[in-house]
Amino acid sequence: MVREALAARRRRLIRLRLRASDRREEWEELAKAAAAAGIPVETLPRGKSVGAEDEGGGGRGIELEAGPLPEVDLEDLLGVGSGSTTLVALDGVEDPQNLGAIARVAEGAGANGLILTRRRSPPLSPAVARASAGAIEWLPVARVPNLPRALNLLKKQGFWVFGCDPEAPDAVFDLSDRQLRGDRVVVLGAEGKGLRRGVEQVIDHSVRVPMAGRIHSLNVATTAAVLLYEFRRRSDLATSA
Repeated sequence: MVREALAARRRRLIRLRLRASDRREEWEELAKAAAAAGIPVETLPRGKSVGAEDEGGGGRGIELEAGPLPEVDLEDLLGVGSGSTTLVALDGVEDPQNLGAIARVAEGAGANGLILTRRRSPPLSPAVARASAGAIEWLPVARVPNLPRALNLLKKQGFWVFGCDPEAPDAVFDLSDRQLRGDRVVVLGAEGKGLRRGVEQVIDHSVRVPMAGRIHSLNVATTAAVLLYEFRRRSDLATSA
């Protein structure tokens, strides 16, 4: 997380504290990254606590003092990157571990941004950053007051809206090439609750992840991985054809 925050430089970076340890090579690398970012480095004696457990260092003798991760407006997510735009919207996903895991998947799959609601979504806390393995430092996040309204706005901008429903008739692998053209938003709901009715009414295509075993569904982060990487795979095939 610290390494990614120093590289992304999206936060206000204040100070890096390192505790003397045997991890000299790794610490020197981080100190160089901090110097390149123009922030001071403080080295504490061996055994001195740096509050790493509270700040996302995982007890490894490191602490990055930094401001909160900035969020963007929904309009800032339009037309980002080259080619088609993929956004991920979460409806009622309140667990920081799930949010962080989804952010990690989304960033790894090449998604261009994450949409959260102002209510029923956790803050971008150190716990989220840890669960994302630092991916949240790179992934733009917009927080909206009303998710159906935001999705309708994106539809007016030409986005297709996909929702995941374990009872949907169509498996994600059976989508046609036509349905996968252009910009898209993938909407995921809370485990056990799914998408709210108002959100469901905005969805263009409901898809499911087919389950071959006895378990009815996957957790939300794993579902996100299946959907986003399938969309990425199909988009790459279409581009290379």
